[in-house]
Amino acid sequence: MSPLVFFAIVLRASLLATSGMGNVPAIHADMLARAWATDRAFAESLAIGQITPGPSGLWVISLGYLVDGVRGALVALAAVVLPPLVVVAVDRAYRRVAHVAAVEGFVRGLSLGVVGTFVVVLLGVLYGTGIDATMVVIAVVSAALGFVKKIPVVAIVAAAAIAGIATSR
Repeated sequence: MSPLVFFAIVLRASLLATSGMGNVPAIHADMLARAWATDRAFAESLAIGQITPGPSGLWVISLGYLVDGVRGALVALAAVVLPPLVVVAVDRAYRRVAHVAAVEGFVRGLSLGVVGTFVVVLLGVLYGTGIDATMVVIAVVSAALGFVKKIPVVAIVAAAAIAGIATSR
C-alpha cells in the first residue's frame, strides 16, 4: 500500500464528506478497488469507530491501522485532521482582513454565487421530478419558515419531507 495514495484517498473523502460517516462510500470504493482493504476490515473499523469515544469520523484511523499498522493509522489521522485545521487557519486569516473592502466584496460575490448555484440546482430538482402546485407550495412555505429563524432547519426539512409524503400520489 502506498501511504501517499492512502493519504490522498482519505483526504479527498474527508474534504467532500459532510459528516463523520459521510466519507465511508468513497474510501470503501477506492480501498476495495485497489485490494488494500476487505469488507471485514471496514466492518471492524466502523465498529471500533462507533464504540470508542470521540467523533465518529475517526473510524478511518482504525482502518489505517488494520490495513497498514501504525503508519496507516498515522497517515489516516493526518488526512482526517488536515481539513479542519485548514479551516481554522483560513478563519484566522480572514478575521485579520475581513474589514478590507476587497475582501468584503469577494465574500459578498462568493455568497451570491453560492445562492445562484443553489437556485439552479433547486430548479433542476423541481423540473426533474415534475413541478406541480404542491411542490411550489412546499418550497415557498419552507422558505418562509426559514426566514423566521426561530424554527430549526432540521424541523423545516422534516416537515417538508412529511408534506411531500402526505401529498404524493
